[in-house]
Amino acid sequence: MILTSVLCAGAMASRAQETNEVEQLKRQLEQMRRSFEETQREQRQQIEALTKKLDELTAKQQAAAILTSAPPATAAAPEQSTGPEWANRLAEKVDQVVEAQKKVLPSEFNPAIGFVGETVFGYRSRGSDQTGSDRPGGFDVFQRSMELNIAASVDPFAKGYAVINGTADSATGEATLGFEEAALQTTSLPWNLELKGGRFFGEFGRLGYIHDHELPFVNRPLVLDRYIGGESRTDGLQLNWLLPTAHYISLTAGLGDQFGADSPNPNNPGTTRHFSGVNYFGRLSTYFDLTPNWQLEAGISGLINPSTVDRGGAITNSGTTLTEKERRLAGFDLKVSYVPLQNNQFRSFTWGTEVLYSDNRYRFDPDGIADNGDESFGNVGSLGLYSYVTYKWHRQWSAGFLFDWVQDAGNRSDQTYAYSPYITWALSHWNQLRLQYTHTAHDAVSGQRPDDALYLQWAWIVGSHSHGWQQR
Repeated sequence: MILTSVLCAGAMASRAQETNEVEQLKRQLEQMRRSFEETQREQRQQIEALTKKLDELTAKQQAAAILTSAPPATAAAPEQSTGPEWANRLAEKVDQVVEAQKKVLPSEFNPAIGFVGETVFGYRSRGSDQTGSDRPGGFDVFQRSMELNIAASVDPFAKGYAVINGTADSATGEATLGFEEAALQTTSLPWNLELKGGRFFGEFGRLGYIHDHELPFVNRPLVLDRYIGGESRTDGLQLNWLLPTAHYISLTAGLGDQFGADSPNPNNPGTTRHFSGVNYFGRLSTYFDLTPNWQLEAGISGLINPSTVDRGGAITNSGTTLTEKERRLAGFDLKVSYVPLQNNQFRSFTWGTEVLYSDNRYRFDPDGIADNGDESFGNVGSLGLYSYVTYKWHRQWSAGFLFDWVQDAGNRSDQTYAYSPYITWALSHWNQLRLQYTHTAHDAVSGQRPDDALYLQWAWIVGSHSHGWQQR
């Protein structure tokens, strides 16, 4: 009995002690809460006082600036020199002067500069005399591109850029530098207009105005080489209009004294050139979101040169001399792409196709002797296309397949096919390797032999580069 009483008393004392500790902790927490709220109240009061003082000083400075810079009021126009409206206009002008003064910093005028190097290692089963290529058969190392890019804002209304390219000569291996592009482009025209002038790649089709190292495969499609002349380089003007519609629609129109980078496509300037001797080109393109992960891009393009002023002509296997008198070209392009909302850096799929129709007018001269009465005129219609798929399964790895088919612009019976699987390893955004195999076959009428080629393309970028390797 005595033991039980002792234990109960001990338990009651223990519970009393615990109760006292709990109450003590509660008091401490209450004191800390009050102290924290008091500190917050004092800090808030200090912030409000400082803010009020800063507002008063700012208002005094603005008033002093207005009084010292305000022109004297005149009876003719008192409302123009006093009042809050005038002060607002003055503040806007001051802001403009401040922004203009910022532009005098040297960094504002430093252009963005980048350099691209591209080397193509290749092996072809036949020589150039059997394939018609400007590259030799067997083992070949081709420094295809050494490209210097310079771009900067000229003023608030325009930017300028230049692309200086050097390509090794097939015979000598020496590279000659030349201006591939040098153009001025507006940035603030009204009504969604953009004007470009100078030397640039005219917007025609999907890949015609894309640099070689930007292509999703090693070589430019055959139809672009045959009908356009490689890259769609022109010297002229181009106007783009982004239509003010909820759906994306872009319309481009331009003119230039040539269209195409490679011979014989540049026009012979001749002794006199009229407007009929200028190339006129245009493109209408649009874009659709099929689903959140699938997109569709489509466009139509057109080119006409009413009087080509003899672009060099062409000799067919029959010996008939063809001299081009009018150039007409139409194209349709389509791209379907899968870019998932998640992991789009690791997975994507692209299917791209472009069909071109050439309908040139020629002068036929059977014996090659000019003006002896046997010449005749006629049109030659021909078709060509390329289609490719590219699948990306990793941030660094992608692979695809390219199909080429083209009829010769002067003889549609002369047809060429090419099949090219390729795989790309992007070591980084600035350094990539691409391995491609190409089998090329010709119709018998061409007199050329089928051949097989293996290419290893190594391209890299140093510095700033505006177009880079984008998904095409």
